[in-house]
Amino acid sequence: MERKKILVFPAGTEIAHEIWHALRYSKFVELYGATSVDDSAEYEYRHLVRGLPFVHEVGFVARLNEVVDALGIDAIYPAHDEALSFLSLHRNELHAQLIAAEDEICQICRSKSQTYHYLEAEDFIPCVYDPEAIESFPVFVKPDKGQGSEGACLVADKDDLHRVLASRRTMVCMEYLPGKEYTVDCLTDGNGKLLHVKARIRERMRNGITVRGRTVSEHGEEIARIAKRLNTRLRFLGAWFFQLREAHDGTLKLLEISPRIPGTMGLSRNCGINYPMLTLFIFWGFPVSVIDNAYPVSVERSLQSMYRIAFDFQHVYVDYDDTMTLQRPDGQWMVNSLVIGYLYQARFEGKCIHLLSHHRGDLREDMRKMAISPELFDEIRILREDEEKKDFILFKNAIFIDDSFAERKAVADACKIPVFDVDMVESLLDWRV
Repeated sequence: MERKKILVFPAGTEIAHEIWHALRYSKFVELYGATSVDDSAEYEYRHLVRGLPFVHEVGFVARLNEVVDALGIDAIYPAHDEALSFLSLHRNELHAQLIAAEDEICQICRSKSQTYHYLEAEDFIPCVYDPEAIESFPVFVKPDKGQGSEGACLVADKDDLHRVLASRRTMVCMEYLPGKEYTVDCLTDGNGKLLHVKARIRERMRNGITVRGRTVSEHGEEIARIAKRLNTRLRFLGAWFFQLREAHDGTLKLLEISPRIPGTMGLSRNCGINYPMLTLFIFWGFPVSVIDNAYPVSVERSLQSMYRIAFDFQHVYVDYDDTMTLQRPDGQWMVNSLVIGYLYQARFEGKCIHLLSHHRGDLREDMRKMAISPELFDEIRILREDEEKKDFILFKNAIFIDDSFAERKAVADACKIPVFDVDMVESLLDWRV
């Protein structure tokens, strides 16, 4: 199978990040990104199209098709609810396959009120109220069309309710569900068969995004039952998810459904279920099966820093002890995987790598014990105690990596090249695919 070109849009969302993580190592796809704003996508995609119009702007579809045609894109992977909804409406106008369920499903799931109305006969649908008829409080109010927990709030009384409804867009008023919230990842094959159901719980949220979560097995039978009912009522294809919350009596009620990849689906992926890749195979007509390692997995998310240095260089001079290797508190030596990983990147980029070391003992034998190949380096030079590294740096389009401040200071003063401590190596990594 030849690699297919996949365009992720918009490429800077949390949804897009999960798709990127899931597909970046695949031998079946070549990833492209497209974005309407300046965001982190430029640090992740080697092939990135900037400045697309927003989806509701005039000419968006025409511009998107220009990109698709110019790059030879095979499929478009939507990575935002509004993009998914809009693109599904215009599926027949697109010049590439859209990785999305049919339009009717996308539109039902985009609207909370439509979802609840469509499924009103099911026993897991929460009570939805007419705002003018509410007598008992508190109630929960959320946007009819929204993502994450943006705009959602608990309302304590009628005055509070009128204030919320007057200041915000179309809202849905529903019963307050005080218990635990569950997100359930699902996969449906090309024949409509529900292949897999994986539940996880949000333990901490920030700006509507799960920053701490874990897979769970509680409510297993009930969650599986609800998943099967939803899969029967709605014609899903590939990955989708839904969210549940416990009511006062402990029963589970539906919050929302979405026929797309969620941003925290990495919990399931790290159990062995790569939903974004499996979804592509399903859309391409291949039979798929699932391997679930079924061990508990938890995730903690924080801001991730990706750097870009505006300096062109061809040579890397690097130290060995305490730079390529680290000594643990118990005295054992280990490889610094960050530094070694960067050196492999530099070699792939065609840079010359020079090892300069005052290592005591047999350096090559110690490298062998650490499984560090001498072939990684264009030059290996072992210096005497009275020799200084600055005197062996012969190229000026170079950088120098060393844990020693004294060594870095001497090289910076004498050679006038950038110098890097071990903690700075992260700024040299190229995350783009």
